[in-house]
Amino acid sequence: MTYEETLDYLYGSVPMFQKTGATAFHEGLHNTLCLDEHFGHPHRKYPCIHIAGTNGKGSCSHSLASILQEAGYKVGLYTSPHLRDFRERIRVNGVCIDKDYVTRFVENERAFFEPLRPSFFELTTAMAFNYFAEQQVDVAVVEVGLGGRLDCTNIITPILSVITNISIDHTQFLGDTRAKIAREKAGIMKTGIPAVVGETDEETRPVFEETASRLNVKVCFAQDAPQVLNASILRQGGMYYETRDYGMLYGELGGLYQAKNMNTILHAVAMLNRGGQLRITRQQVADGLAHVTANTHLEGRWQRMREQPMVICDTGHNVGGWQYLSHQIRQQAENHKQLRVVFGMVDDKDIHTVMTMLPKDAVYYFTKADCQRAIDQDKLMEIAETLHLRGNGYRNVKEAYRQALVDADENDFIFVGGSSYIVADFLCIGNI
Repeated sequence: MTYEETLDYLYGSVPMFQKTGATAFHEGLHNTLCLDEHFGHPHRKYPCIHIAGTNGKGSCSHSLASILQEAGYKVGLYTSPHLRDFRERIRVNGVCIDKDYVTRFVENERAFFEPLRPSFFELTTAMAFNYFAEQQVDVAVVEVGLGGRLDCTNIITPILSVITNISIDHTQFLGDTRAKIAREKAGIMKTGIPAVVGETDEETRPVFEETASRLNVKVCFAQDAPQVLNASILRQGGMYYETRDYGMLYGELGGLYQAKNMNTILHAVAMLNRGGQLRITRQQVADGLAHVTANTHLEGRWQRMREQPMVICDTGHNVGGWQYLSHQIRQQAENHKQLRVVFGMVDDKDIHTVMTMLPKDAVYYFTKADCQRAIDQDKLMEIAETLHLRGNGYRNVKEAYRQALVDADENDFIFVGGSSYIVADFLCIGNI
């Protein structure tokens, strides 16, 4: 099998949440435990940092991996979903898993895993843990796929658990209140293992406190002792942070929401140092935060793609993310003649609430990602009409973005987003 044939097999033979949604979700850890035993429990061969949360877990995962790389460690990084290529999900020191490894893994192990009928994510997780063991990483940063308690990454016993925040998302799997969702995310806490929780409220805090007490977990609530004292967006991109213990820091990632993530990250670094298994200096923290994209190749976080017209994309895709995005888009638009938004979403999000947050004075290019879960552009236009948003529908992201470029002059601002899958399609277009 070629690499392309292997991907066709994976996408076609095992359920993939990125494509099909609920049919790809396997409740319980039976398949994961069977795969783990078959491969000899590879995740036990290196320490792990486990990261969950509704928003920000990808940025936090990549940022911590970058810091650890600057500290001289060989770092495995497992995240999802991918934007351009499947191999982005599994990296060692920022380098994607080899194509040949992906192909060999599937060819050699099909006889074992096919009778199990694992989901795409279950199989990918087994591949990642096995690859990290073979690569002899010093530490792995593992991002939860969905929820926490029943996520297949939750077979690991980490040296630190991190939960970024809780908002309403994936309610069909995790529950319809923040407390229920928090309970699922808190499921990554392990007995006696320290944890950092980035943000809580009166509904979620008691859930984390009860779980931590029951499991004898020393938990740090990052918002109680803010490391980030002030944050400023830089015109050229990125942010400057005034911090309590690290002085002035430059953060390469530029979204407004990164200030909350930064507070969580700095508390996580402090907990790792306190645990004694890893050693990270202030300079290594500064270097890691300044070079996240170079070290880990993170994309899609308030990513500037073009200057004239200004084009920015972001993977924010739910109500919690858009509380920040809507504000930052308006701020950015103040410096430009016309705001144009290439927009689409998928069917398991609170579409109406997100669309109420969209700027009223923008021109919209409603579109549909190449994904079975994507909302049809005509449905988006129906909602838009009730909210007095003006725009037209386009069959795909390429058509929508091309038209936005045709309509724009050099002083306009084009934003592309609404879903990770919209951004994924956009990044795969290349220059138009």
